[in-house]
Amino acid sequence: MTGTLRKLQRDYSSIEGAPVLSAVDVRVFELRYFAHCMECGFCKDACCSYGVDVDADNVQRILAHRSALEPRLGVPADEWFEREVEADREFPSGRRVRTAVREGRCVFARRGGRGCELHAYALEHGLAHRMLKPLVSSLFPLTFDAGVLLPSSEALDRSLVCSGQGPTLYDGARTELAHYFGPALVAELDGLLAELGGKRGRASARSGAD
Repeated sequence: MTGTLRKLQRDYSSIEGAPVLSAVDVRVFELRYFAHCMECGFCKDACCSYGVDVDADNVQRILAHRSALEPRLGVPADEWFEREVEADREFPSGRRVRTAVREGRCVFARRGGRGCELHAYALEHGLAHRMLKPLVSSLFPLTFDAGVLLPSSEALDRSLVCSGQGPTLYDGARTELAHYFGPALVAELDGLLAELGGKRGRASARSGAD
């Protein structure tokens, strides 16, 4: 399956309008990772080391909670994001920024615990975690580029600490794909997986939810 792109039967737009997926790299059905992130006892949240790209509108949703998040993060809101704003048509607003990195970790990584502070805050306050947590984080270690759903670079070069064990990238992120792109995309991908001779594993609903 290595490196093969398959065109999808139609384009699938995310619920926010972008990105739009038109093809898939079938390595998403082959490469594996631990997936049950909050049960991991060996990675030390290494995937949170580099920050993440965030849609500009998502930034504003996060900043709307600055008064509650600043004490949790211990960092003033004007230091949460890098200054440069990039144009990018694959993000809903057409613009993206990157989260800042402090002491070798994404500014939103929990210092006193595991996982993402945005996700934890949302759950504690009865909010949908996807309202605050960036799409790129929710899909990881899947990502998108030029309309293609594909493995992240960390999954491809095996620098992802938990590479090689657990469910496939697709199975681990299947719930998130269904939320953002709809059940029709998942149905087509399930069919493609069956056509390629693969089968779905038993990824927990918790996958991608840290």
